[in-house]
Amino acid sequence: MGALTTWSAIAAVDRHSLAIKTDGTLWAWGKNGNGQLGLGNITNYSSPKQVGALTTWLNVASGVNGEFSIAIKTDGTLWSWGRNNNGTLGLGNTTYYSSPKQVGALTTWSTIARNVYHTLATTTGGTLYAWGINTYGSLGQNNTTSYSSPKQVGALTTWLSVTAGGYASSIAIKTDGTLWGWGNNPQGVLGRGNLTDYSSPVQLGALTSWTKAQTGHTFTVAIKTS
Repeated sequence: MGALTTWSAIAAVDRHSLAIKTDGTLWAWGKNGNGQLGLGNITNYSSPKQVGALTTWLNVASGVNGEFSIAIKTDGTLWSWGRNNNGTLGLGNTTYYSSPKQVGALTTWSTIARNVYHTLATTTGGTLYAWGINTYGSLGQNNTTSYSSPKQVGALTTWLSVTAGGYASSIAIKTDGTLWGWGNNPQGVLGRGNLTDYSSPVQLGALTSWTKAQTGHTFTVAIKTS
């Protein structure tokens, strides 16, 4: 894609893509029917277009399906835009936005994950938040109530990273290296040896050596320290 050698972070999101350069600028391209490119319009683009003029973008979230986008800035704030019929933008409503909108007032966001149904995020303090559709308990609230703004998952402050699957499943790693899953469990994507849905986090085995995980439509993969 072009000749540039200054790309630092990327996110492939179904029919559109996002990328950040080393200068902190944010770029987007692909399908834009719901404003998911953040360009203030619903025009499709087949080459990268800069999202605004800011140079403070740090990280963007990949995900399965869902025509919306989530990103973190260098100041630790969280921003979202695009389709919002499920409250997945975390803005307390179901309004669509074609340009970035700040999610709450926190300035400690660290990692983010999203799919068509729900969004997950951790803070630098190790807290875990979730929002969006909760039919299968994928928000980890021990219920099936949907939320359109971030809701903390339990009271623990030891969450390190998260990933959100296409069929409303959630996987997370704690700072102690343990692996956890909850939500929808088709084909056993939660790794519990069954097809049972869980509405709150449950540990996957007893190992404490997990470092990275990614869950998709019908499977999950993870890497250990070894």
